[in-house]
Amino acid sequence: MNNRANLRETSAVGPDPVAVVPRLLGWYDRHARVLPWRAPPGTAPMDPYRVWLSEVMLQQTTVAAVRAYFERFTTLWPTVQALATAEETQVMGEWAGLGYYARARNLLACARQVAAMGGFPDTRQALAQLPGIGPYTSAAIAAIAFDRAETVVDGNVERVVARLFAVDTPMPAAKPQLVALAATLTPDRRPGDFAQAMMDLGATICTPRNPACALCPLNDLCRARTLGLAAELPRKSPKPPRPQRRGTAWLALDASHVLVERRPAKGLLGGTLAFPSTGWDGSEHPAPAAGPWQELGEVRHIFTHFELHLTVLAGPPQGVSRGLLLPRRDFDPATLPGLMRKVWALAP
Repeated sequence: MNNRANLRETSAVGPDPVAVVPRLLGWYDRHARVLPWRAPPGTAPMDPYRVWLSEVMLQQTTVAAVRAYFERFTTLWPTVQALATAEETQVMGEWAGLGYYARARNLLACARQVAAMGGFPDTRQALAQLPGIGPYTSAAIAAIAFDRAETVVDGNVERVVARLFAVDTPMPAAKPQLVALAATLTPDRRPGDFAQAMMDLGATICTPRNPACALCPLNDLCRARTLGLAAELPRKSPKPPRPQRRGTAWLALDASHVLVERRPAKGLLGGTLAFPSTGWDGSEHPAPAAGPWQELGEVRHIFTHFELHLTVLAGPPQGVSRGLLLPRRDFDPATLPGLMRKVWALAP
């Protein structure tokens, strides 16, 4: 165990790592979730490519949503070298539905850089220099793929630590404190398994609502449970109302063609195939054709920082001034981002 006594002396009162680590690892050995990107407990780490791919996909997304995407990606591109040779349009199409499309562009850029390097670096510091890999992801890959003693803190781990140490500071202000407290628990032996055990505990036992404290392997070490506060932590600061934006999308189509365009590489839905739209993303483009246009209705879509209401208009594609007329036989709505699939659902 690392000597982190000086940190513990200045932190919230909490459990002794000597008690936490073996108990949690023993629980993980018996109850670890079986996931396609995860090595069984106590075995050699998984291929860093699969660890990296899963961690990028899991950002802002659930395990249930990611599983099918992960299996499809690893079937199409079983190695980082294979992914490095992929066409950007194909990667973006396979990513459609996962959201946060900058991740897909960074994914390909990172794969190409790693392939050129001959493989993934094995330290948090070096991993953090790669495209799209931030502090959390670099720590997760270093711990899980290379067994480095790095502290891995996602939302599940934040919740577990907030309860173990009874941290009363509201989120997100509590984040630095929670990372520091999590570091007091990180072991030198099996740090990757420990990181995944903390995530599994938060995902299956120490859940946001109605935590199953009676089943928790750390229940007698949890300060929040002792104080009767487990279900109340971590506290959250009140969220300000989400601002609303409005815009217009055009469905220009006939029996043989659909009008689409590739969105700019940077910005919302960057690099994805989409229907022409305007007004909601800082753009003020005119209609892509003369019309006449028929109003089909409105779609509502939630982005991280705003709520979008998009009026959908339909009309013939003749005389288009922007975009690409794609033959209907080559058009696959499944490759569209979620917002544009909602627009397509209104198509006549």
